[in-house]
Amino acid sequence: MAAGLTACSGGSGGTDAGGGAKDEEGLSPAQMAIGELEQASKSTEAKQSAKVEGDQTQGTPQGEISTKTEGSLDWSGGGTTAEMTVTQQGAGASALPTSGKAMPARYTEDAMYVNLGDQFASTAGKGKHWMKYDYDRLAKQGGPSGALVKDQMQNNNPARSVDLLLASGKVKKVGSETVKGKKTEHYSGTVEVAELARMQSKKLTEKELDQLADQLEQQGFKTEKVDVWIDGDHLLVKKQERAKGKNGDLDSTVYYSDYGTDVSVEAPPASDTVAFEDALPGRS
Repeated sequence: MAAGLTACSGGSGGTDAGGGAKDEEGLSPAQMAIGELEQASKSTEAKQSAKVEGDQTQGTPQGEISTKTEGSLDWSGGGTTAEMTVTQQGAGASALPTSGKAMPARYTEDAMYVNLGDQFASTAGKGKHWMKYDYDRLAKQGGPSGALVKDQMQNNNPARSVDLLLASGKVKKVGSETVKGKKTEHYSGTVEVAELARMQSKKLTEKELDQLADQLEQQGFKTEKVDVWIDGDHLLVKKQERAKGKNGDLDSTVYYSDYGTDVSVEAPPASDTVAFEDALPGRS
C-alpha cells in the first residue's frame, strides 16, 4: 500500500565529482549534475504538494504483485499526507478479495487507511469498511522493518528521491528526454542496498539498521538503480527505482505533476474504521 510513497531522505554528500572534461567554469560533468540535482531538490521541496501517478511490480514467494497508485501528496507540514486510489493485482495478489479493484486510501501523519470494500466489511471488518494501519503499531509489531515503514511514511516527499540519488556515491547525467510532453534531463545512479536504509532513515537505531541490512541480504537485494527526470523548472517529474531479489525483481515508477495542488486529507469516520490488529489478530 505504500507503493509510490517511498521515502528517501539521504543527504547530498559523498557524490562522485570526478571524471570527464570540465566546462568554462572548471566543473566536470559529474559536478554539474550534482549542482543541477541540488537545485531540483530545493525547488521540489518548496512546492509542498503534487499529483502522483505510480506503477510498481514486485516479486513475492506467492508470485508477482502489480500495484497502481493515483492521487495527491502533501508535505507542507513536515510530515506526509495523501489521498490515493490503490489497485493491486497479479499472481501474488490473486487470493485477495480486493485483487483488481481500486481501493481508496488516505495517509495522515499518524496512520494509513484503506477502504477494503463491502466484502471485507461483512467479514473481518466487523461491519466497517476502512482498515487502519497505525504507524506506531506497525513499528512495534514489525520490528526494524515496521520502524522503517513508519519513518518513511512520516518523512516522505518527492525531493528525497533526488536526495537519495545525490547520496548514492555516484551520479551521472544520461541526457535529455521528453516525459509526458515535458522536456527533461535524465540523471541516474546506483545505491548499495545495504546502505539504503541508512540513507532513508532518520530515527532507526544502529541495531535496527543492522537487522534491516541482514533482512535485505537474505532477500538477495544488493543494489538499487535510481533514475530521476527533472524539468526546466527544476522539478522532479519522474522517478524510477529498480532492484533484483531472490523472490523476483522490484520495479517502481512514479510521475509527479501539478505541483502546488490543493490536498485535503481527513481520517475516515471512526464508526467505519477498524484497526488492523483487531481485524486480523496475530498477523505481523
